[in-house]
Amino acid sequence: MNEEKWLQRFVESHGHPPCALITGGSSGMGLEYAKQLAKMGCNLLLVSNQEQELPKVAEELKSQCGILVMTRFQDLATETAADELLAYCQSENLQIDILINNAGMFFFEELTRENEGKALTMMRLHTFTPTRLCILFGEEMKKRGYGYIINMSSMAAKLPCPGITVYSATKAYLKSFGKSLFFEMRPYGVGVTTVCPAAIATPLYKLKPSLLQFGVKIGVIGTAQWLVRKALKGMIRKKRVVRPGFMNVYLPPLIAILPKALVSKLWQKFK
Repeated sequence: MNEEKWLQRFVESHGHPPCALITGGSSGMGLEYAKQLAKMGCNLLLVSNQEQELPKVAEELKSQCGILVMTRFQDLATETAADELLAYCQSENLQIDILINNAGMFFFEELTRENEGKALTMMRLHTFTPTRLCILFGEEMKKRGYGYIINMSSMAAKLPCPGITVYSATKAYLKSFGKSLFFEMRPYGVGVTTVCPAAIATPLYKLKPSLLQFGVKIGVIGTAQWLVRKALKGMIRKKRVVRPGFMNVYLPPLIAILPKALVSKLWQKFK
């Protein structure tokens, strides 16, 4: 089923266009989700900690696509973030039909006392808040008998490597959580899709633009447009997992067979 037919059937079945909540929706992958869903005709709630970017993105999408775009400036790495977000939606009479847990962060460093704060923030942002959002908004979807959830994991979930110790662990949690939640939500008509991309050309990794462009050119790095298109098609079909790209096939097994001594030497060289 293509996007136009899906949207038409959704409106015919439920009497309104779908509304998507996108965390981290003002930049990177989240912004690409917003653009593609807007073009499909979905209304949006964009949540981000980028206060200045949010209204700019909202105005651009509204003027280009003629949809409703609401924004919320919020830190999602707190224990009460999910509850506050649900309360906001209820106060605004917003029904969320699509939940996209996309907000994330990345750092490549040895885990120490100095960066413990960043590690704890990452754990809350990648595990605690997405779990709570799935519970809270998932309950609303279950009552209605329909809905879609996308959880953004990563190929790193299968790559427990030094330097990304917490990142890979939190993405592994998201992958396991989403794959299990799929079966729990399925009887209620709610789809849960876990997306596990390899390297994608976004500002998340803080690489030089020239390096990102080179990676895309030789096929090592994918584009956000390509990934989101694959993810949304998987969501519409209520696929359990989306793993686009050849790197998802050959890179994890290759890294898994590397001798531990070699991994240690590489880490000492590059850390």
